[in-house]
Amino acid sequence: MTAPSAFASVSALVRRETSMVYDEGKEYLVEARLTPLAQARGLELEQYVARLAFDADERRKVVDALTINETSWFRDHTPYQAFTDVMLPALLEARSTTRRLRIWSAACSSGQEAYSIAMLLDQNLPAGWDYEIVATDISTQMLDRVRAGRYSQVEVNRGLPATSLVRYFTRVGREWEIAERLRERVTVKHLNLAAPYVGLGTFDVIWLRNVLIYFDATTKADVLRRMLPMLAPDGYLLLGASETTLDLPADLAASWHREQIGRVPAYRRATAMTLSRTGA
Repeated sequence: MTAPSAFASVSALVRRETSMVYDEGKEYLVEARLTPLAQARGLELEQYVARLAFDADERRKVVDALTINETSWFRDHTPYQAFTDVMLPALLEARSTTRRLRIWSAACSSGQEAYSIAMLLDQNLPAGWDYEIVATDISTQMLDRVRAGRYSQVEVNRGLPATSLVRYFTRVGREWEIAERLRERVTVKHLNLAAPYVGLGTFDVIWLRNVLIYFDATTKADVLRRMLPMLAPDGYLLLGASETTLDLPADLAASWHREQIGRVPAYRRATAMTLSRTGA
């Protein structure tokens, strides 16, 4: 961006609204994502940034534009393999009475993660089982896409097996629409991970992948502290490949137990794991 003050203003806005950090060096990214918004208003970029001070609608558009929405189907593959091979069988045994699972896809972007999980549950849950996937994100634009469940040809080409495309999608114009039986299992909620978690309940698995890297250390610790009671005592938390609980404050790091499942580290509530080992 041409003016450091304009970048500082946008960076402060995004941090205030989302807790995401845009440090110096990311000016090119801000400029690339905001220039189309400025052009739509017939403004130069710096004029557009000045407008944000009094235009709430444009501020919302900026937050949507600068929320990181990189995603794909079955991203990185190995966490999904660990889910079906190890976590799901354990949960099926533990939930044999209720026969119901709840899963949280946090920072769900346009929904590929949530629907990837839904496909696996559709294929692997025994008859008579129920499940709910709660998909949350701070971007209202992304949440609208999750609700619609429609994806372009380019998007379905990113990691979606051809067999899954045939089994779960229908062509609608130039887009592919995911099956209604999967859409109705996904509950979409607007949520800022840095704000209170109200009315979400508890989950058997929380997918929080590739989002903590965009937060500062204090916000990251706060998110993981508040997620502890959101996870069932025998549940699993999945982080991104470059994310860990090891760099947290000592008391919080001790609250999470790392369990290696093949090549995938999963995180569990340490208190529950201690009770399990001692037979309490």
